[in-house]
Amino acid sequence: MEETKQPTREPHFVGKKDELIEAKRSFRTLEGRDILIISHQSGFYAIDSYCYHAGGILQNGDIEEIAGTLCIICPNHKYKISLANGEGLYKARDPTENNPVARLYSKGVKQRTHTVTETNGDVYVKLSEDTCWIESDFFQGEKGKVERAKAAAAEKKK
Repeated sequence: MEETKQPTREPHFVGKKDELIEAKRSFRTLEGRDILIISHQSGFYAIDSYCYHAGGILQNGDIEEIAGTLCIICPNHKYKISLANGEGLYKARDPTENNPVARLYSKGVKQRTHTVTETNGDVYVKLSEDTCWIESDFFQGEKGKVERAKAAAAEKKK
């Protein structure tokens, strides 16, 4: 089993504010972890770069506001992930209701998010210090690279 490293408690410089805003999406590897930094609506978000479901690359995913929650949509299978806290979200109807209406439901936190700060035009990402396993952890590191390749090969066979 691959040993997981504890992140340093220090924020990492990831770029100048203006450059990150212009780029909209930026990929960085911090302490061996692949992170996607997103600039959207004058805010910054940092999440694990690969979708928790099947390791899809989130960098090209659409960003949508769904029921007041800003989400990135995985381009592979259309999984919806909250940018704020990494919750996996889905719309469904409760068949036990008389007039079922589609509502947004949470699968819980599935995607690891990281803290973004900006100081004097410099943007920093502090890696999550949460020690519990989150599903997006599966696709990180060297073992994650192997798992992403397996998932991509399986996808091509479809």
